[in-house]
Amino acid sequence: MMGSANGLMSAQGKQPLLSFGVISDVQYADIPDGRSFLGVPRYYRHSICVLQRAVQKWNNHQKLKFVIQFGDIVDGFCPKDQSLIAVKKVANEFEKFNGPVYHMIGNHCLYNLPRDKLLPLLKIPRSDGRAYYEFSPIPEYRFVILDGYDISAIGWPQDHPNTLQALEFLRIKNPNSDKNSPVGLVGLERRFLMFNGAVGKEQLEWLDGVLQDATQSNQKVVVCCHLPLDPGSSSKEALLWNFDEVMDVIHRYNCVKLCLSGHDHKGGHSVDLHGIHHRVLEAALECPPGTDAFGYVDVFSDRLSLFGMDRMESTDMIFTPKNIRL
Repeated sequence: MMGSANGLMSAQGKQPLLSFGVISDVQYADIPDGRSFLGVPRYYRHSICVLQRAVQKWNNHQKLKFVIQFGDIVDGFCPKDQSLIAVKKVANEFEKFNGPVYHMIGNHCLYNLPRDKLLPLLKIPRSDGRAYYEFSPIPEYRFVILDGYDISAIGWPQDHPNTLQALEFLRIKNPNSDKNSPVGLVGLERRFLMFNGAVGKEQLEWLDGVLQDATQSNQKVVVCCHLPLDPGSSSKEALLWNFDEVMDVIHRYNCVKLCLSGHDHKGGHSVDLHGIHHRVLEAALECPPGTDAFGYVDVFSDRLSLFGMDRMESTDMIFTPKNIRL
């Protein structure tokens, strides 16, 4: 359900409140091209070229206030003795953008580096290893960055409570010896895989407080997470383990207009029953040489319009009566 070109054109007559750049799943590695477990080609060395062209386009735009990077900047197949170099190399490319870059972590980032090394490199503003935060670039809007690997079998020390909780969860939910295999899992249960994760109780309470404050401040909210939050926008295997709990919190309020994510490389768009848009961004990793997948978003009071480059679909996300505050 992608927005029409006509819809995008109708928003061009007025100036956006702000604009920001987006890219997801660069998954760079200095290794030969490969394929996903589904056989989709992956271009590990070319992906950093996609990012370089993105930064150039974003800088040429001149009116982008910031960029959001949706996780997985390096690939899990990156040789472990090159992980630090690879992360620094990609992070340095983002530094060439003329403005702030807001990062979030994905599973491939955590395959390469533990949180205590990764978060400082990405300038994620947390001291306790957690990677969720929020910012308000203009009075009318607030952006929430969720940590979808808060409860996770990867990234935390093996004896960390969050790791142990995740492993116990997977033991109960996924009977396969390979916890990344969905064999035998039915429907939405197919999300219970080790490369996914969950938002923990403390983070859910934090999210509730942020949305309460945004409501009182009459702000609209964009929620960002590496893992998709709506089954309509994503394959079932890519969803956040407790997407339903997160959406229960979000649906208590009318302030959230859009949930943006990555992880499911083919991309997707849905509108849930509460009128909230869910947009999964196409992966830079799966761009053959000479093609791209990145974009920028124009933010208005009544819509957000994603202008995608090449393989990233442009999408006009107009707020429906259900998610417009009266």
